[in-house]
Amino acid sequence: MIEAGGSKAADGVIARLDDVHKVYRMGTEEVHALAGVTLTFRRGSFNAVMGASGSGKSTMLNLLGCLDRPTRGNYILNGHDVSELDDNALSAMRLRELGFIFQSFNLIAQLTVQENIELPLYYLGWEAEASSLRSAELAELVGLGDRLRHRPAELSGGQQQRVAVARALANDPAVLLADEPTGNLDSATGQQIMELLAELNRRGRTIIMVTHEAHIAAYADRRIHMLDGHIESDEETAR
Repeated sequence: MIEAGGSKAADGVIARLDDVHKVYRMGTEEVHALAGVTLTFRRGSFNAVMGASGSGKSTMLNLLGCLDRPTRGNYILNGHDVSELDDNALSAMRLRELGFIFQSFNLIAQLTVQENIELPLYYLGWEAEASSLRSAELAELVGLGDRLRHRPAELSGGQQQRVAVARALANDPAVLLADEPTGNLDSATGQQIMELLAELNRRGRTIIMVTHEAHIAAYADRRIHMLDGHIESDEETAR
């Protein structure tokens, strides 16, 4: 199985939010989606972020995923301060350092399993032969080595999410970000996906996952609860 790649974060911290604020303007009103959040995420950790709608967990995931930038404060990702990067630089950071797993899978229907997995490698400029070998290796990793030529419509929901996991691993990311990864799956299939993520974590992958389900968060060794843009609680479980 593919092990997690090395990290430039020599102190063991792969991502850090320092007094991060995010303010949205709604007409004349200001909405403080994040209000002074300070968090560190260790390399190789499995983190679950929980909270009710409006608690700030999705805003935090967007910032961690370089999909947005803080109004105030700093975000350090794998040794890089990304707080002030422009849109092009943020896109490059996402491509190099992050892997995304979405609730709705976000596969391209017209592409095969292999082509979907290879997509990040295409944008990274990989040669076709190396990209093909990498995608085949990752398909085997997630149990879909015999489905490379299939398209998403020919796969079950659980198989589609496995393709999404493989695609998220293609660039050997510093951090895997998972947004309700079992939200569109039945309970048995969701358990299989969580066991896959847990195995990836045991092999060194850093995972930050947003979920509203306690039994899904139980797979993580750290559970962060958010309320009104603040960290309400931050608990770790020894494994």
